[in-house]
Amino acid sequence: MKKVLICSSILFLSFSSCSVNQSLKQSIAQPEKFGAVPTQRQLDWQKLEYYGFVHFNMNTFTDREWGYGDEKPEWFNPTDFDAEQWVKVAKKAGMKGLILTAKHHDGFCLWPSAYTEHTIANSPYKNGKGDIVKELAEACKKHDLLFGVYLSPWDRNHAAYAQDAYVDVFLGQLNELLTNYGDLFEVWFDGANGGDGYYGGAREARKIDAKTYYRWDKVVDMVREHQPNAVIFGAKGADIRWIGNEEGIGTETNWSTMNPIVMNETREQLQKGVKNAEDWLPAEADVSVRPGWYYHAREDHLVRPLSHMVDIYYKSVGRNANLLLNIPVDTRGLVHENDEQRLYELYEVIQADFENKVSENAEFKADGRTIESKFMTDDELSTYYYNPQLEDSQQQVIEIDLGKSQIFNRLQVQENIEFGQRVESFELEIFKDNQWHKITEGTTIGYQRLLRFEPVKAQKARLIIKKSLAAPVISTFNLYKAPNLLVEPTLERKKSGEVSFSVPNKQTEIYYSYKKDQPQNFTKFSKPLKISEPTTIYYASFDPETQKYSSVQTANLDIPKAKWQAIDENGKPLKEATKAIDENVYSVYVSTPEAPEIIIDLGENIDITGFTYWPSQERWAYGTIQNYELYTSEDLKSWNLAKEGEFSNVKNNPIEQKVLFQKTNTRYIKLKSTKTTDGSKKASFAEVSVITLNP
Repeated sequence: MKKVLICSSILFLSFSSCSVNQSLKQSIAQPEKFGAVPTQRQLDWQKLEYYGFVHFNMNTFTDREWGYGDEKPEWFNPTDFDAEQWVKVAKKAGMKGLILTAKHHDGFCLWPSAYTEHTIANSPYKNGKGDIVKELAEACKKHDLLFGVYLSPWDRNHAAYAQDAYVDVFLGQLNELLTNYGDLFEVWFDGANGGDGYYGGAREARKIDAKTYYRWDKVVDMVREHQPNAVIFGAKGADIRWIGNEEGIGTETNWSTMNPIVMNETREQLQKGVKNAEDWLPAEADVSVRPGWYYHAREDHLVRPLSHMVDIYYKSVGRNANLLLNIPVDTRGLVHENDEQRLYELYEVIQADFENKVSENAEFKADGRTIESKFMTDDELSTYYYNPQLEDSQQQVIEIDLGKSQIFNRLQVQENIEFGQRVESFELEIFKDNQWHKITEGTTIGYQRLLRFEPVKAQKARLIIKKSLAAPVISTFNLYKAPNLLVEPTLERKKSGEVSFSVPNKQTEIYYSYKKDQPQNFTKFSKPLKISEPTTIYYASFDPETQKYSSVQTANLDIPKAKWQAIDENGKPLKEATKAIDENVYSVYVSTPEAPEIIIDLGENIDITGFTYWPSQERWAYGTIQNYELYTSEDLKSWNLAKEGEFSNVKNNPIEQKVLFQKTNTRYIKLKSTKTTDGSKKASFAEVSVITLNP
């Protein structure tokens, strides 16, 4: 390793091979470390890039996202549990490891913990002799996959929560996980802490100071002692940080450095990091393959589209973050077929996108000197280009000659972060018509940036490091030709009920059907469809060049909103509130603080069996409803409460919330907020709909 580093660092002296004499080796120094740098465990973790989260616990069987803590252990009873199936799916999908929710907020333990009765030992699974943590750890080891654990500090079941005695329980459970299940690559602590809960029957709200209550110093010491190679997420003293959202999306600018964690960081700091800060704290982007973290049968058709999954990959792994992709295992104890298929499709796209490396045998030059090709193309941090003589104001330029004109549409660039993160901005240019043209640009690089752009054809290109905190240490500069992505069509519906589809590529054709069938039997889409009744529609795109179809998408369309009006309590139209019923989740109605609600005239009496609520999709949303009441009325005078409850985890996962209840006939509905996620007295509504289809 040392020899390669030395050879890399002397390239600026025109040496392109390692055949130099010993005295010259000794006279040339490698780059000095700049600012904060990763530990070995952080560096090893960063190289993983992509691994899986598994949400499988009591919530799987209660059909909830957050359990209250009063669930009965006998409810946990997977019928066909197979840890090896999980591992084989993850392995085939290109994941490097799996992290299991060993205990979520409801307190139920997937291992027979000695510190509580609320465990798998009191469930029917294997007659109380089961241990899901052990089975998954052993399956991971067998198939050469890394294993990690998620442990919720918050426990809504335990009677002593918020008291000192519970912290001893928490630390005892952590010790069990650290010492009984082999090597761990990551230990994950959730940031949700304190609130309503069962708490041994008290059924009350309890608050704690998350910064001090759990004795984070002790937690970190325990992990370091028993699992020295594991990175820690979510604790004071963590090795990695949350990206600031649960959408799996990193920001364009992403520094791996932060000031010392005090657990009150702003969302912007979490998302972007802090330039040239004191600590190395790279970002992890977490997201689920479908809307919820836990399995819900009603979401079987809502697995994220392939195009969205690919976008997530490029905006996480491609933006200097690691991707933690969640798999919600179903009530059988298996990865659902729909999720499995989408994971395989994603990996196929990733492999295809980076299969054709057009820069493989290219000639590289910088500062008027030749760089041996492998130093830019071998994907190894230990080979790099570095010019210590570069002045602070100078731009580093690395040129590439492909030997002949070639088509490419992907850029991969990496810094050797062992010497710190340095680059602030860069761009890619091609030489065409006797001049240079900018193709794409970016801000930070860090461990890795992956940029997509429209296909271009050129023989020569150049990477320009426009601004850097210190002389850049570039370890990878690759160009790729990725195939066209056959993506699923986007469905758009108007308030009138009219439905249309769209795809980015004009050459792509779209097919649809009102019956579940093979796409070869679908009808070609040519003009908007007029749909006036509750309908299920299936649709797919088709690439005439490759003769391939995209995966078939399903949409359950309820009654159109053509007759609907948003009104005030006196029945007068409320124009601004129309944004909540316009079939556009990106337009938002914000209520007054005096009336945090919306009233909708459905235009006629209809039977409804539930409603849906889309929270605001804005980046800095406020007034998102957490606790709600849904009323129905036939005359705007007498209101009946149809349902009340909580939208669990809606703050961090602002997706469509679906609520079902007993069928009722009504002309008017009123959705009222009784509590918002940010404490605002105003409530925001992106879209409100009713459910008339059978649950």
